[in-house]
Amino acid sequence: MMTARRAASIWLVLGALALAVLVASLALGSVPLTPARVLGALIPTSMPTGMNTSSQTAPHASNELAGEIVRTLRLPRALAGFACGALLAVAGALLQVLLRNPLAEPYVLGVSGGAASFALLAMIGGCAWWLVDAGAFAGAFVSILLVLGLARRELWRGVPQDSSPRLLLTGAVIAAGWGAFITLLLNLAPDDRLRGMLFWLTGDLSGAAMPWVALAALAVVLVTIVPAAPRLNVLLRGDAAAQALGVAVMSLRLRVYLVASLAAAAAVTTAGTIGFVGLVVPHMLRLAFGNDQRMLLPAAALGGGVAVMGADLIARTVVAPAQLPVGVITSIVGVPVFLWMLLRTRR
Repeated sequence: MMTARRAASIWLVLGALALAVLVASLALGSVPLTPARVLGALIPTSMPTGMNTSSQTAPHASNELAGEIVRTLRLPRALAGFACGALLAVAGALLQVLLRNPLAEPYVLGVSGGAASFALLAMIGGCAWWLVDAGAFAGAFVSILLVLGLARRELWRGVPQDSSPRLLLTGAVIAAGWGAFITLLLNLAPDDRLRGMLFWLTGDLSGAAMPWVALAALAVVLVTIVPAAPRLNVLLRGDAAAQALGVAVMSLRLRVYLVASLAAAAAVTTAGTIGFVGLVVPHMLRLAFGNDQRMLLPAAALGGGVAVMGADLIARTVVAPAQLPVGVITSIVGVPVFLWMLLRTRR
């Protein structure tokens, strides 16, 4: 098991990296800002009296513009990106424990497909943005209920054998069904709404003006699941071994599934579908630092937040003033990184 000092060092490095990417996200974009201007925007100061000369009017107006850009546009977007990345990475780490499969990721149980299906229905109907968000969360919740209903025996009736394969197959079939329904919706969508639907499907943080729901969901997820990390370490040995060591396996499995699903639902509701974060980040941390869940879960939250904030920064700047979907960047980077990790583990 990893020592507390080493775990704290890993968290500290990841936290410093997250802070650096946050500062870069606030400073860089179509309108580049100096670190001093960013700091002034975050901590606005009142203009002293008597300073009304024409030589000071222009800088004052520029400071007001910088404040608007940072506080209204970039800061909420960066915080939403951090929260969504953290939620996806924690969900991926939890599902990899639940299914004992390093290839498991947050969308494997159909949560993303359900959220996307209901959100696209709201877009086709021309609903307001808050109805689209509500539809996404409702779709994710419906998908959660479907898996709970179809795999209830595996989750809480205490079957003697490991139940991970049946749970994984149930989720995969539901995800495939949602995928077919999404394809149908895209074919039926009017042309004037199709581009926005496709952009949302590949991850979109441009409308994340209120990141507080995702941040609150992240806090709830961590408070709920981190205290159970020692029992998750035992669960990795198998259901039978964990039960023999006094772990309430079925209640723990149900808790992990619900927390992971709701974390993925909150992320999809905020930013659409962003792939590979929940797969690559926990896997990379596990290869580098081991599989102690007491260290891995907080580290996954920090690493996932850094990954999505960094991807969003690239998406905003690489073809500025135009923007790319965040999910495109995470996939372009995630595919070669995961293939490299896969080849590395085979040696």
